[in-house]
Amino acid sequence: MRSTYKIHNPDGVFFITSTIVDWIQVFKSEKYYEILFESIRYSQLNKDLKLFAYVFLPDHFHLVVSGKDLSNTFKSIKGFSAKEIIKELNRESSTNLLNRFRMLKMGYKTKSEFQVWQESFHPKELLTEEILQQKVDYIHMNPVRKGLVDKPEDWKYSSAGYYATGVNGLLHLNGLE
Repeated sequence: MRSTYKIHNPDGVFFITSTIVDWIQVFKSEKYYEILFESIRYSQLNKDLKLFAYVFLPDHFHLVVSGKDLSNTFKSIKGFSAKEIIKELNRESSTNLLNRFRMLKMGYKTKSEFQVWQESFHPKELLTEEILQQKVDYIHMNPVRKGLVDKPEDWKYSSAGYYATGVNGLLHLNGLE
């Protein structure tokens, strides 16, 4: 089923969430995170994606972004990363995960054998500076709440370090004015 989330302001700044189906923890090693980063970097360079904050966790990610065609950009990000994740799982002979992704495929999807990502990317426009800051803080505290680190800036897969030190991490940030 298609999402009811819509982007009404193409110039807005949005809080985005995408989750692996059934909350499967795919991102347990660097190579799986790198697949996702590669796709986001491509979108930053070629699809006008502006990234202001991020956190990537073992089963989902949150971003604060803007861009001209976020729906197609995230369709591309999720499509590319899903294909590459499946390739890597096949290389590793991860039969259990492959079978789960095969079983969780939406019935109406006929072009793919697997379902890696949940439908949609849940864009929520951030209309005020206060709401924007709340979402950035929420994103950065996510690994702490999950018990993965003690301090937000200690989570490698987050922009919290950038906001603490001013140095870009794994992905380039546009910064918040």
